[in-house]
Amino acid sequence: MSNRTLTITLVSFFILLAAGFMTYYYKTTRNIPKVLPVLGMPGHTVDSFSFIDQDGRTITNKDVAGKVYVVEYFFATCKGMCPKMNDNMVTVYKAFRGNPDFKILSHTVDPEKDTVAALKAYSRRFDADGVQWKFLTGDKKKLYDMARQSYLITAEDDTAHISIDKDFIHDNRFILVDKTGHVRGEYDGLNKDAMNTLISDIQLLLNEEQ
Repeated sequence: MSNRTLTITLVSFFILLAAGFMTYYYKTTRNIPKVLPVLGMPGHTVDSFSFIDQDGRTITNKDVAGKVYVVEYFFATCKGMCPKMNDNMVTVYKAFRGNPDFKILSHTVDPEKDTVAALKAYSRRFDADGVQWKFLTGDKKKLYDMARQSYLITAEDDTAHISIDKDFIHDNRFILVDKTGHVRGEYDGLNKDAMNTLISDIQLLLNEEQ
């Protein structure tokens, strides 16, 4: 066998070997199921809570026990990012509308203005079913403590359209919580592409064995 023939044979062999390896790698990695991380310190779960929804009903952690849910913080008089966020939340809501194992909890950061009546009127803008999409008000400190301590949300100001104190929380993230109260993801509520990822991850958690 000439040197040229030997070289061609070896090159062909390594090309076939590389192709076989890439095919095997693709098939193997494609079949590995996606696993969402658990955010926060080890053992971190959402604390117990009690708030009032847009229908005047008391909503507690027991109402979301064993369910997957998405959390956000907003205020009804917001003219900045809140309307955009909730327009995007509608996409998520429609994807799982009627699913008893999924809920949305939208917490006000301005409970003095966002009364039950105000939240009810606001919820109608999004055709929100009060059973599945909750707009929550209550004690301001408890609302804020839940944001920071349970849902791991930090403050971000968007205060051009409202007079508020320096402790005001406003954040563009949606927080995903699993059936056992663990925080499993955060998503940019202003990004439409992020909503597709969120929808996919919600379905993943709905199918996840606890």
